Amino acid sequence: MLEISTRRVAQVALMARELGRAEGELRAFIERLGPDEQAELTAIMWIGRGSFEAEELQDAIATAKSEATTPTADYLIGTPHLADNIEAGLEALGVDVQGVEGDVIGR
Repeated sequence: MLEISTRRVAQVALMARELGRAEGELRAFIERLGPDEQAELTAIMWIGRGSFEAEELQDAIATAKSEATTPTADYLIGTPHLADNIEAGLEALGVDVQGVEGDVIGR
């Protein structure tokens, strides 16, 4: 379904919660993702904030690719409630967010 792993998406959400001290790390992490992964990450965030429904994932990904006018890291870091929206997007797509985030941080 997605090229980006849910683990990577969860890492972005966790780093976004620590934006004050981890912005550089978050920016570098997003910039290392491939273009398809960046579009999928953006689409997940959009689903979480209600711009698209989970069933519209492919449309959201296509829109993210076609409407990208700024670097993805800049766009996402500048988005209010980034971590909450990413987590909500994952949940809407049926992902156990707490489980994945627990794996990322080693719980």
